[in-house]
Amino acid sequence: MCGIIGVIDRSRQRMDGTGIRSALSRMDERGSGEGAGYAAYGAFPDYKEYYALHVFFDNPHETKPLVEDELSKWGTVEYQEAIPTFEQANIRKLHIPWRFFFKPDIHLMPRSITPADDIVTHLVMKINSSIPGALVYSSGKDLAVFKASGWPEEVADFYRIQDYKGYLWLGHNRYPTNTPGWWGGAHPFNLLHWSVVHNGEITSYGTNRRYIESYGYRCSMFTDTEVVAYLFDLLIRRHGLSIETAVKALAPPFWDEIDRMPNREQEIMRAIRLTYGPALMNGPFAIVVANHDSMVGLPTGSNSGPLCPGNQVHGSTYPAKKRRYGPWIPGWVTSPCRGPENRSLGGHSNEHRERPAPIPHQRGP
Repeated sequence: MCGIIGVIDRSRQRMDGTGIRSALSRMDERGSGEGAGYAAYGAFPDYKEYYALHVFFDNPHETKPLVEDELSKWGTVEYQEAIPTFEQANIRKLHIPWRFFFKPDIHLMPRSITPADDIVTHLVMKINSSIPGALVYSSGKDLAVFKASGWPEEVADFYRIQDYKGYLWLGHNRYPTNTPGWWGGAHPFNLLHWSVVHNGEITSYGTNRRYIESYGYRCSMFTDTEVVAYLFDLLIRRHGLSIETAVKALAPPFWDEIDRMPNREQEIMRAIRLTYGPALMNGPFAIVVANHDSMVGLPTGSNSGPLCPGNQVHGSTYPAKKRRYGPWIPGWVTSPCRGPENRSLGGHSNEHRERPAPIPHQRGP
């Protein structure tokens, strides 16, 4: 039932948050007021070489020194600040958002191929699993995630996202159905350079979680969407797969469809399915995933609703079909480096309606 949206400018012209706020507020009927959020790529040009670690603190006086101690073991903090927020009538400020611009010491992981990313991933997992009252919810370079429990326009105004600019924006309006509505459970979910917004349900969450945790990731946010960001990081950064191949692993075709493919393609798809079986995600769901250079849409099933691409977004190389579960739709892959036009990718974009009343007992993705 959630509303999801993404906008990308291929020329990397930065847009402020006014447009994404307006667009997402038109999907109020797809939320319950229990969570909303935004991600902006290109948000910190003055600190673009540093990892921008965004942390929710329950009590900064108690927990911030513990986080600072962990960071000091692995690198240096160039600058830190309380993230500016502005009081909103319907948002209870249960956590204090804080921002660290962090530079890892890559010499501390001499055997790693991507030492800086590995250090930051280690810190995210360590802090989130071992320091109560602290949650790292955004950890990439030159990007920011803004989220809280509230309606999209309230969350946007709480952070004043119109004061930030990015060439790629994601937005999410949450309607929880299975898991708690809380600040950390609001979307987008982020790890390093990957950010995710999701509508629907990942029914394979248990299998996916066990698989991802066998590689050292730790799920701590009480929602199925968290595993998507970790799976993209694992398959693409650590295993070296292309985005297209990673999507084939996470959302593969059925075996009978593979049987009808040309021989060489059959061999490839069988190898992917056998190798990455535990990473396969069952639906119904609609997901938009982004990094600094691209945006990918994965829609499936009849319950989650279609993704509606804007002008000139390139469609999948495979036809979109309704599935019983597990989609085979590589989605739309766009790059900001291949042309001047804006690109958008989103969920339903119904006309603005009167906001429905919150349903506090609902839980979900």
